[in-house]
Amino acid sequence: MLITGASSGVGAALARALAKDGAVVGLLARRRDRLAEVLADCQKHSPDSTMWVADLADSASVGPLAQQAWDGLGGIDVLVNNAAVPKRRVVTALEPSEVEAVMRVNFFAPMRLTLAILPQMLARGVGMIVNVSSVGGRLGIIHESAYCASKFALCGWTESMAVDLHGTGITVKLIEPGPVDTEIWDQPGNDDPIYDGPKFSPDEVAQGILEALGDDGFEHYVPEMKAVVDMKNADIDTYIAGAAGMARP
Repeated sequence: MLITGASSGVGAALARALAKDGAVVGLLARRRDRLAEVLADCQKHSPDSTMWVADLADSASVGPLAQQAWDGLGGIDVLVNNAAVPKRRVVTALEPSEVEAVMRVNFFAPMRLTLAILPQMLARGVGMIVNVSSVGGRLGIIHESAYCASKFALCGWTESMAVDLHGTGITVKLIEPGPVDTEIWDQPGNDDPIYDGPKFSPDEVAQGILEALGDDGFEHYVPEMKAVVDMKNADIDTYIAGAAGMARP
């Protein structure tokens, strides 16, 4: 199993939980020290677990990296595309380069990893691709147009991929976490978050992903927030007015 964004947050919590259950996990992230700490915890229960240090914003390196991970793990049963970066900024203040940087990590990296590994999964006739999007992949969030664009793209990609791969032996799952208590809320180069409501722990979300891995369904909200998305879809104009109102004193 290969997990991206495994040095902290949901990725780290998921890696530790899977390793505790005996799974061999490959960890991928850009922060060596943090990643090594997670790996050390995983190897207490799963000694064959390993890690790769890489920046998924470097698009040219993603394909070769996927092959290294496949070879190093002796094949990948499950690919969990979890890595993501935030971008909180009102759309009128965004630079195109900022949006493109978010897309490289949040959408193009999982796309490239998937396309690099998919032929080998298909040749073997079995595998699972798990894309961790966000409720922001179904809802337009105030001051998060770049982030939401990347997550909407990941949702559409994942849904269409599930259609294309139906019946092939490759299972595709879409995970949509709500607000999670991670360092994504406190990142340089981002405006202060407007949302100040409850957040869920990475461990809670990781447990939801574990449950999704064993479930037959395609789409999983962790925690369950589908009712909010359904409400938006039922009356998009009311949703836009209400969401915009969050920025007003």
